[in-house]
Amino acid sequence: MSGDTKSLKIGTHNGTFHCDEVLACFMLKQLPQYKDSEIVRSRDQAILDTCDIVVDVGGVYDPKKHRYDHHQRSFNESMSSLCDGKAWVTKLSSAGLVYLHFGRRLLAQIFELTAEDPIVETVYDLMYEGFIEEIDGVDNGVNQYDGEPRYKVTTTLSSRVRNLNPAWNETSFDEQGQFMKAMEMVGSVFLDRVLFYKNSWLPARSLVEEALNNRHKEHLFQLEKSLDVSPTIKYMLYTDTAGKWRIQCVPVRPDSFSNRLSLPSDWQGLRDDELIKKSGIPGCIFVHANGFIGGNQTYEGVLAMAKYSLKQQIT
Repeated sequence: MSGDTKSLKIGTHNGTFHCDEVLACFMLKQLPQYKDSEIVRSRDQAILDTCDIVVDVGGVYDPKKHRYDHHQRSFNESMSSLCDGKAWVTKLSSAGLVYLHFGRRLLAQIFELTAEDPIVETVYDLMYEGFIEEIDGVDNGVNQYDGEPRYKVTTTLSSRVRNLNPAWNETSFDEQGQFMKAMEMVGSVFLDRVLFYKNSWLPARSLVEEALNNRHKEHLFQLEKSLDVSPTIKYMLYTDTAGKWRIQCVPVRPDSFSNRLSLPSDWQGLRDDELIKKSGIPGCIFVHANGFIGGNQTYEGVLAMAKYSLKQQIT
């Protein structure tokens, strides 16, 4: 693949366009690799063969060759069949395929995190279930339910894209211009949803998580006092909502931001491989820049972080 992003080409079909290929192209162009890529709209296989990545056309699904079509008779893939641990069985469209293979990378870029961060995986699932799956279902003609609906829904994102195509009696039509207009509209809605999770949903979840953690802290302070525990407890170990392990420092008082014993200063602000190398402990995910909380993939790993940190008061 060419190193010059301006020479890269994203291929999709010409003619009537749908929401799935519009969103697929938008998501790809948010990534640095494809940011300046040309969108080539054609059904000519010779032209498509010159493209670095092709979505929604060509009759091939092969991620190794960056071909992401879903129209071939043999294709019946879903998130469940292609992604271990995911339960969604709706047949994927080109939007779902691109999201499956590039979504974590895109979300990590927007959130300024690594693709392995638990927050990225949480939002990855939320965005599929609350946004992408609808587009997959509509494009593939998957009914939401059995039976007759009480009313019609005509203002979905997919219908808004469809309405940007020419009317049957329209003789002058800027197909490429309308496609780009659709991509801007779909992209705006996509980013609005992601930023909602980043700026509103996740902070709200953090408040709930903090409240749950604080209820344990209050019990801890009360029990320490009544049982005359000495030396005092320095860390709490628990699992987060993604099933990973956390180590959190006990504050000097329930309402204090000062810790009885912070995590090592040379760990603070580090993540993933950098933190693993520095600490010598496998599975490390992060330590907050203020040293009050950290994460590890396993219980054994987070316990090792606690044991090492406790040595600070001895040395």
